[in-house]
Parts: sequence; C-alpha cells; structure tokens
Amino acid sequence: MAAFVRNLLNYFHTIRYLRPIQIIGRFNRYFKYNRINNNPAGAIRTSQGSWKLPARRSQRMLKKNVFRFLNEIHEISEVEDWNNPDWEKLWLYNLHYFDDLTSINAIDRSNLHDSLINKWIEDNPFGLGNGWEPYTISLRTVNWIKWHLAGNKLNSNQIHSLTVQIRFLSKNLETHLMGNHLIANAKALIFSGLFFSGSEANEWYKTGSKIYAAEIFEQTLEDGGNFELSTMYHSIILEDLLDILNLHRLFEFPLPNGIKAVITKMLAWLSAMCHPDNEISFFNDAALDNTPSTNELFRYSDQLGFTQPINALGITDLKASGYSRVSLINAVAIIDRAAVGPSYIPGHAHADTLSFELSIFGHRVIVNSGTSLYRNGYERLRQRGTSSHSTVMIDNQNSSEVWAGFRVARRAKIHKVETSTNNGSIYLSAQHDGYKRLNGSPIHQRSWVFSENKLEVLDQITGKGIHDIKIVFQLHPAIKIIDAKKNQVEIDIDENKIKLQFEGSGKLITKKSSYHPEFGASIPSNKLVYQIIGKLPLTVTTRINW
Repeated sequence: MAAFVRNLLNYFHTIRYLRPIQIIGRFNRYFKYNRINNNPAGAIRTSQGSWKLPARRSQRMLKKNVFRFLNEIHEISEVEDWNNPDWEKLWLYNLHYFDDLTSINAIDRSNLHDSLINKWIEDNPFGLGNGWEPYTISLRTVNWIKWHLAGNKLNSNQIHSLTVQIRFLSKNLETHLMGNHLIANAKALIFSGLFFSGSEANEWYKTGSKIYAAEIFEQTLEDGGNFELSTMYHSIILEDLLDILNLHRLFEFPLPNGIKAVITKMLAWLSAMCHPDNEISFFNDAALDNTPSTNELFRYSDQLGFTQPINALGITDLKASGYSRVSLINAVAIIDRAAVGPSYIPGHAHADTLSFELSIFGHRVIVNSGTSLYRNGYERLRQRGTSSHSTVMIDNQNSSEVWAGFRVARRAKIHKVETSTNNGSIYLSAQHDGYKRLNGSPIHQRSWVFSENKLEVLDQITGKGIHDIKIVFQLHPAIKIIDAKKNQVEIDIDENKIKLQFEGSGKLITKKSSYHPEFGASIPSNKLVYQIIGKLPLTVTTRINW
C-alpha cells in the first residue's frame, strides 16, 4: 500500500508540470497516423552552393551488418534483429539512426552503406518496429540526405523510401515529448523540405521551420545553454543548427533570423562547460562518443565561419543556465547551481544540485559519475541519484525525486546565488531546498572559495533534528588514493599530489564506485564520503590543496 501511494504521489508531482500540448500529444499517440502514402517522390532540388564536411562521429559499422553501439557489438543476421528483444532498446535505436553514414572515414564504407540502406528498406515494412519511431526516422532521414550530399547517390527506391518516411513523420510529431525530440523532428522536415522540390517539400519546410522558430529560442537560454541542461544534448542541438546552416547555404535559402547568433552563444557555452581535455563535463544525462567530439564540432563551426571561443582565467558565470566555470593557472572547476529544467521535460535531469567537477594539472580529479544506460531499473536510478555526484546527500535521499527512467517528481529549487571576487579569491555560493520535504526541513548551502592552488568547499546544513549527512566526492578512475585518515586524504594524479582535509565532527570513508564516461561503459573508481550523523545545524569545510 505504501509503495502504491508513493507511486501515486510521484505521478502527481510529475504530471503537474506537463504542458497541455504534451497531454494532448500522449492521447493522440493512441490514434497514431499509420496510413501509407506511396505517391511518387518530388524531384531533388538543384544546389547552388557548396556542402561543408559535417561533424563526424566515431565509426559505428565494423564490417557488413556488424555494428558497435553502447560498447556492445552485434551482427544483424536476421530480419528480426532490427527489433531484437534481447538487445537493449537504445542499442536498437542507434542501429536505426544510420550514424555511420556520416562518421569518420565513412567514404571508405560507401558500398556497405548503400547495401545497408537497401536492407533497411527491405527488412522494415511501413509503420512497424523501432525504425518507424518518429525520433529514429528523424535522425535516419537526415543521415541519408547528408550521405547523398557527401557525394554518394541515393537511388530511386531509396529516394521513394525517404519520402514515405518523411510523410509518416510529418503526421506523427513528438509533441508529447517536446524538447530535443521535437527539434529532431523539425530538423528532418527542414532537411527534406530543402532536399526535395515541389509543393509537398515546401510544406515540410514550412512546418519544420515554424517548429524550429518556436522551439530553438525557447530551448536556448540567454547564456547559450540548452534548456535541458545536459552538455551532451547541448552538443546534439548545436550540431543540428550547424547542419541547418550548412544546408541553407548549399541551396542558397535565407537562414532563419537569429540562428547565427544562437550558434555563437552555444559554442561559447559548450567551451565553458568543457574540461582541459576538451571534452564535456558530466551534468545530467551526459556521456562521451554519443555525439561528435567537441573538437569535431569546433572544426565544423570553423568551416562555417565561426571563431572558436577561448576561456580566460577567472570566472565565467553562465547565469541563465545556472553553471559557472572557474579557471585558475593549474585548475578548472565547473559548478552546478542549476535548477532541474525545463520543468515540463525533466527526463534527462539528475539529482546533482550543487555538485561540481574539478580538473587539476589538466586531469579530471573530482567528477560526477556520468551516464551509461537509459534502461529503466536500479542502475539507471543509481546513476541519476545524488550519491553518484559530488555533492551532499541527506538521510540517503535524492535532492530531487528522480524515478523511473526519465521522470522527476519533487525538485530542488535554487536560492541565494552569490558570486564575487576579492583580492585574487573567487567566491561562489547557493542553497537548495530539495531536502525540505524531510523531517526537520533541512536546507543545504554550499560555498566554493578559490585561491591560488587551493579550493575551500563550505557545506552548511540548517534545519532541525538528527540527520545522516554524507558529503560525496566522486574521484576519476585515474586518481590513486595514497593515504586516507579520519579527516584527510592524499591522492595522486600523474605523480601530482593533492590533499583533501575535512573539518567537522564526522569521519572520512573511502568507497568503491564506478565511472561511466560512455554509454555501455562502467569503469571501477573510488569516492570519498565524509559522513556525519548529528543534530542540525552543522557545517563541514573541505580544503583541497594542490
């Protein structure tokens, strides 16, 4: 009975944030448009400009019908394998995306790609299976068009299939999900609308452009961040915009107003959210190799006339999204003072409020654990949970109520955000009320004070009653723990010594953990947990010296 009531409350605190269009969209999915339109395809539009080499992903196709996604390798040997129930759903989705058509050295596999396109058409009848989900249609059709524009040639049967898929997509837009899914739908309509000519193509372009005009400016915050607050999805949307710009120039169509300015801001945001290794930090759902690398995105943007941003020493405050970057001579910190967002699409949110990541001497040291899977279950919840992030956990609860695979019930709200500099020191602070629902109404406030070769992290928990407080620092797998005592620890990264000292009434514990830099990857690591079971209010200061 208690579990039933808890689930009921979770549904209530999730559904109350949804927009009417999402509820209507979910209802409409039960009456999905599923009528085939086999009318001939329109003619391919004649291009006037030049097609620039898009950002490339790593190779996905190893040999004929053999693929590697999510660090798993499978062979498509039977028709049923396109929807094999024994393989992870996300792996199957990746199979239907056709990302290898635009990957590194794709030209060397052109014949394999041509054969694969034909196999997909033969094995995936209209409207059935993972390949006919609107999101997989969106990514696949864009990749087929990009493959054609790269110098390959779609034959008449492939062109006809592409047309049928876009017709189906145009009637089944993902308004129930919104966010990056709807953006992907719109991009596919824009691509098809420019690739083909004629009245039908013009309608696709008009619909896609209308969605994009409405969504891209809502989904891009004033500081350039994508409103889902995931570095990985930010990279995906940035690639989409670069592709759309590239395509408009190819066909000499006027670019929608404001797109270039949005790209410039998104490039700056991405640069600020990367570590010295030039790869993304792990806030909310984020993993490497799911998108083109940051270096590839900057190469692509450079081709299209954008200048790569340079991160200066000091603080870069991304106020609209809630993140901050602090750059010192030997250290870079990326700090999360962000709300769960957006309120009506929190599916990629983690309970990571007031977490941070820290690189020292060019190496990641303190991290969030990353994302390795989307499959619903314990491990997905653990990776989204507070204990997998470098922040404070109270009474073994999550700061925001993440549940199921992509849901959040009650969410932490951010208050009292402060940023200042003084005599060479940089000070940041904020508090959140995510634990206020617990007995005694605990409030967590965290401050970071940076000075040369030192960071002080001050955690203050106010409220009433006795609580179990855990201050968690997830360590990168390359970090070696040299010496750990009750209140201090010495760690090593590439023969550089770093000391962490805790001031409080608790005890330092080192625990085994795991790090998930890519989907399908779980690397053994360690985490430091400073635990206090005591009466509120209480304060812990952590000093990190290098």
